[in-house]
Amino acid sequence: MQVSVETTSGLERLMTISVPAERIDQDVNKRIQQTARTVRIDGFRPGKVPTKVVKQRYGKGIREEVLGQVVQESFYQAIQQEELTPAGTPAIDFTKDVEGENLEYTAKFEVYPVIELADFSAVEVEKKSADVQDADLDQMIETLRKQQADWSEVEREATDGDRLRIDFEGFVDGEAFDGGKGEGMDLVLGSNTMIPGFETGLAGAKAGDDVELNVTFPEQYQAENLQGKDAVFKVKVHTVSEQILAELNEEFFEKFGLEEKTEEAFRGEVRKNMERELNQSLKMKLKDQVFSKLLEINPIEVPAALIDGEIDNLRRQAVMQFAGADSGMDPNALPKEMFSDQADRRVKIGLLMQEVIKVNELEADEARVKSTLEEMAETYQDPQQVIDWYMGNEEMLNQIKGLVLEEQCVDTLLGAAKVSEVEVSYEDAIKPEQPEAPAEEAAE
Repeated sequence: MQVSVETTSGLERLMTISVPAERIDQDVNKRIQQTARTVRIDGFRPGKVPTKVVKQRYGKGIREEVLGQVVQESFYQAIQQEELTPAGTPAIDFTKDVEGENLEYTAKFEVYPVIELADFSAVEVEKKSADVQDADLDQMIETLRKQQADWSEVEREATDGDRLRIDFEGFVDGEAFDGGKGEGMDLVLGSNTMIPGFETGLAGAKAGDDVELNVTFPEQYQAENLQGKDAVFKVKVHTVSEQILAELNEEFFEKFGLEEKTEEAFRGEVRKNMERELNQSLKMKLKDQVFSKLLEINPIEVPAALIDGEIDNLRRQAVMQFAGADSGMDPNALPKEMFSDQADRRVKIGLLMQEVIKVNELEADEARVKSTLEEMAETYQDPQQVIDWYMGNEEMLNQIKGLVLEEQCVDTLLGAAKVSEVEVSYEDAIKPEQPEAPAEEAAE
């Protein structure tokens, strides 16, 4: 077998393989003889069908089967010989396929990049820390009370936080426009669900009022025909209602599944959940920061096949999350562009992490796997049942081990970096990080 390899571009390789005719002919003849012993053809006794007849009838199909197996075996031997690691399935093209002559074919594929990790010791990482203060707890409880609140109609003027039931119709240049009309809509003032000026213009209105609002659509409004346009909305206010916060009583505590229905127990449970959320948020932000730094100092090219595979994963996850497993929605209906940047980042991080793990000979720490599993199980009614389920499911347990190994990878990188401790508020700690603006935008 002869093999030659050409680098066509970046990570793409074109391998040309020549397989001796003798190997193919030998396998074809052997398969024909095997078929002759089992095939049934009218006019011949079982096992007595001449190989010539079998070849005439089945030779083409048998040869195709043999070629498929020969290509699979010879390609594997070739990449072992050339010490290549393909990423994705090769594109096979037969360049010479003549019976009695050497088989020649090409295999086009991408290879994994060779990674040499940059020194992480010069990297600066900001490690944030925070605590749940009593004021944070009070604010969270206030939010929970609002979520369970009732509404009561009032005769006074509407203020921020009130709910108005309204009819409205919008006009641009005196003409009504599509999507600018609504009837019996509930609107909470201060919710910022309407365009700027709409909600503030209704402050002071009372039930029965007719209000005319002069507003301007944002320049980035989703409907292009309305972007930056001045508009007039005619609004009819039917009712004004004020919010009545839920009382901290047994009925309220019952909704949260507490066994001990007291305010003290409720506050303790809320604080515990807030601390869990806080720790998860801090951990995720630190991990994202470390991975961003890892990407920054290790620019690598990645195989398109891996990115396409990750895009497919993200498509399926999106369908599961927003449409449901039984929706019947085709994940491929979602545009690739929606996920390309995220897929590219995830693939690069995955390859770099694998290299960190290999260089540092990391393995998932069993004690850490156990504590991670116990921490996850705490949020369920029967933690032990959850733990037993994971322990009895190898695939799911491997996912936990993967998470732990990822954390150990982050710890290893942090151990090499310059880490500074920063104390932040609970609110700052849990809110999502804002994406960095481009340099030219930041300079404006």
